[in-house]
Amino acid sequence: METPEVVATAAIEAQGLTKRFGPITAVDNLDLALPAGRIYGLLGPNGSGKTTLIRLLVGLARPTAGAASVLGVRMPSRENLARIGYMTQSDGLYTDLSVWENLRFFAALSGTGDTGAMAEVLDIVELAGRRGTPVHELSGGMRRRLSLACALVHQPTVLFLDEPTVGIDPALRVQFWSHFHRLADAGATVIVTSHAMDEADRCDELLLMLGGRLLARGSSAEIRQQAGTTSIEDAFLRLGETQ
Repeated sequence: METPEVVATAAIEAQGLTKRFGPITAVDNLDLALPAGRIYGLLGPNGSGKTTLIRLLVGLARPTAGAASVLGVRMPSRENLARIGYMTQSDGLYTDLSVWENLRFFAALSGTGDTGAMAEVLDIVELAGRRGTPVHELSGGMRRRLSLACALVHQPTVLFLDEPTVGIDPALRVQFWSHFHRLADAGATVIVTSHAMDEADRCDELLLMLGGRLLARGSSAEIRQQAGTTSIEDAFLRLGETQ
């Protein structure tokens, strides 16, 4: 059995983390240490390296250089995945299975069969009435909601959400963010990737990413003040021009 290697005390840490795909450097010598119990918004345009960084932190990709750890364990670590939730940008669901069958499968992968927890997350994403529906009959927005439920069902300590609110109606989007904040208040660490700058104020701290590097880090107010702008979109553009 694999023995996790404890390497850090921060909930999430990266040291010189680099990932190259041939001549393209997707993540460029990135250093990071994120305390627990906060929501971090990883913001940047498409192609800025957000998803690659998440895959490195989760352990789904191996770095070209440097190292990453989650909850003090060097990644990749198969055993550590039981404490990590990951909602991918594209829905990794089994379309011939029902909503409940998908949820039960992903719960089992994480070592839990708690039907009460399964029912709870279906309530959160408002799919309780669809538990017997095959996934191929769901709308795109419903599939996103089920993907979130699958990431939450084992009550992870660290949660990575890659574009979780794409295709979600505004009312449910507010409900999602309320739940993210409840998780953080309970001590979980949540990283939300987005290229929608209007979600910035919902995060405790922002990590602006451009060209595989961190452009800025701080609260939305701190970054706007640093850039001398009134909007996070303008701050991103102004800070990007200085790099």
